Amino acid sequence: MRAVMVMFDSLNRHMLPPYGSDEIVAPNFQRLAERTVVFDRFYAGSLPCMPARRELHTGRHNFLHRSWGPLEPWDDSMPELLKKAGVHTHLASDHFHYWEDGGATYHSRYSTWEFFRGQDGDPWKGRVDTPDIPLKSFRGAVHRQDAINRGYLQRQADHPQSKTFDAGLEFIRTNASADDWFLQIECFDPHEPFFTYDEYRALYPHNYDGPDFDWPPYQRVTEPESQVEHARNEYKALVSMCDRSLGRVLDAMDEHHLWEDTLLIVNTDHGFLLGEHGWWAKSVQPWFDELVHLPAFLWDPRTKQSGVRSDALAQTIDIAPTLLRHFGIETPADMQGLPLRTEDDQAGHAPRDGALFGIYGGHVNVTDGRYVYMRACAASGNTPLEEFTLMPTHMRSRFGVNELLHAELASPFGFTKGVRPLRVAGRTLYNPFRFGTLLYDLETDPKQEKPLQDQDLELRMLRLLARLLRETDAPRSQFERLGIPWDGEPSEEHLLVGAQRDLSEAAAAPLPPRTEFAADSGVHTPIRTLLGDPAARTVVHKHLPILADTEVLGFVAGTTLYDAAATAMIPPRVLRALSAELAAL
Repeated sequence: MRAVMVMFDSLNRHMLPPYGSDEIVAPNFQRLAERTVVFDRFYAGSLPCMPARRELHTGRHNFLHRSWGPLEPWDDSMPELLKKAGVHTHLASDHFHYWEDGGATYHSRYSTWEFFRGQDGDPWKGRVDTPDIPLKSFRGAVHRQDAINRGYLQRQADHPQSKTFDAGLEFIRTNASADDWFLQIECFDPHEPFFTYDEYRALYPHNYDGPDFDWPPYQRVTEPESQVEHARNEYKALVSMCDRSLGRVLDAMDEHHLWEDTLLIVNTDHGFLLGEHGWWAKSVQPWFDELVHLPAFLWDPRTKQSGVRSDALAQTIDIAPTLLRHFGIETPADMQGLPLRTEDDQAGHAPRDGALFGIYGGHVNVTDGRYVYMRACAASGNTPLEEFTLMPTHMRSRFGVNELLHAELASPFGFTKGVRPLRVAGRTLYNPFRFGTLLYDLETDPKQEKPLQDQDLELRMLRLLARLLRETDAPRSQFERLGIPWDGEPSEEHLLVGAQRDLSEAAAAPLPPRTEFAADSGVHTPIRTLLGDPAARTVVHKHLPILADTEVLGFVAGTTLYDAAATAMIPPRVLRALSAELAAL
C-alpha cells in the first residue's frame, strides 16, 4: 500500500472551481475533483499553522490545552506510527515554521525529509545592508528578510514551491515500484506573501496604480478598493501556480499507475480573508467560515469512488486515522478523529454530529454543519487561561524565565498517558470578548452577515459545545473562561449571545478613520518610539499592560497604535483614551 498527501497552506475553498467559484483559473483542481471524493463539510480544528499540523499527526484537538508549539512527549504521531510499522514516510516541504522553536519536533518523526528555503521571512540568505523596500507594521524584520529572499528566487525553478514538488515527484519516480510508503508534499503557498511570476499574474489582468501589495496585514481593511482587488488578484495568481504544481502530481499518478493502489489526500490547514467581513488574513478576528470551512479531496483505491461528493461532517483530526487505516494500523485510543469513509453505502458519512474548532485563548467554536456557534469568554479578562506542556516553546522563542517561575506540575489528562504536564499561566494577543458570542445559520446566511439571537438554538449549540469539550478532556479553566458549567448541563443562565450583543455590534462597526487622530496624538507613532519615552511609556503600559511581554512587543513594536487597533488588539475607546493622554504630555 502507498499514500500521497498534498497539503497547501491558506487555500480558500470558496474561491476554487470544484466548490462553485469561477474566480480562479485552476483546471487541475477541477481535474482532481473528477477523480476523487470531494468533501463539502470539511472543517479545521486547532488553528492556525502548527496547531493544525499537530492535529495532522495526533488526530486530536490541541488548542484548548496549549498555544502554538511542538509535539508533546505523549503525542501519538501518525508518520512515526507508520514508520515503526515498516512504512517509509517522507516529507518534502517549504513550510519554514517546522524549523522554528515552535515546530521543532515534527519533521523528525518521518523516515526521511527534505526542506526548501526562502518562503516568507525564512531567515535564509544573509545580507547586512537593508534592501531598498518600505518596512512597515510588525513585519519590519520579517519583511526585510523576505525582500532579501526574493532576490534569489527570480526563476520559477528556484521557487521553494517548485523545489518542494520537484522533490516529491523525485520520490515517486524513485519508489514507484516499491511498496509501503507514505509521501507528504507540503507547500507553504498560497500563504501570504503572494509571491509568484508574470505567467500567473497575466491570468488576472487589472488596472492598478498603487503600492506593491502582495502581503496584506493581519488587520481590518483600511486600504482603497483598488488595492483590495489587487491583493485578491495576487492571491489568485499564486493559487494558479499551486494548481500547476498539483497537476504535476496528478500526471505522476497517471504515469506510474498509482491510482490502482495509492491513497491520495489533498487538503489545507485553513483559509485566508481577502476583504471578506472587512478583514485581512486570520487569527485576529473570529474564525469565519471562509477560514475554517476547508477544501478536501480523497481518492481511496479500495473503493475507487470518483467524481462524487460527501456531505459528512469531517475535520483535520480525521486525516491521521484515515492514513493509519489505509495501512492496516490500529488507531491509538487517544485519537479523536474518525477514518474518512468512501464506501458506496455511506460515502464519507463519519458518525459525527458536531465539529469543534478554534485558536488558543480565542473563541471556542462548534458547528453541526448548518449552524455555527462562536463562544467568546464570559468576562473581559479572558481568564483563567493556562498552558499545559512539557515542551515550553512559543512560535519563535522559548518560554521566558518569567513565564516559568510559577509553573507547576498539573494532574495528568486522559490523553497524556499518565504524564503530569507543566501548568503555566497563558496569554494571548487577541481577546475574543471584544467580538462577543456569535451564532449563525450557514444555510440561510452563508456569508455570516446576520448573527442570530435565538435562545433555544443557542442552548442546543451550547450543550453540543459542552459535550465536545468534555470529550476532548478540556481543562477546567477553559469551562470557567467560557462561562460553561464544569458539572451538569448548561442552561438558559449560561447563554451569552444576548448578553454580549452590544459587544458584537460594536465590533462590527468600522474602525474610526485615521484622520480622526491628530498627527501629534501619538497614535501614528511607532510603539517602539513611544516606549522609548518614559512619560509615553507610562501611558501606554497603563492602557496596554500586555506590551510588557517581550514576545508580544516583538510582534507589534514596529507598528503604530492605530495599526494595532486595526488588528482589534486595541478597542476604539482605548485608542481614543491613548490619543488624548499622549497628546496632553
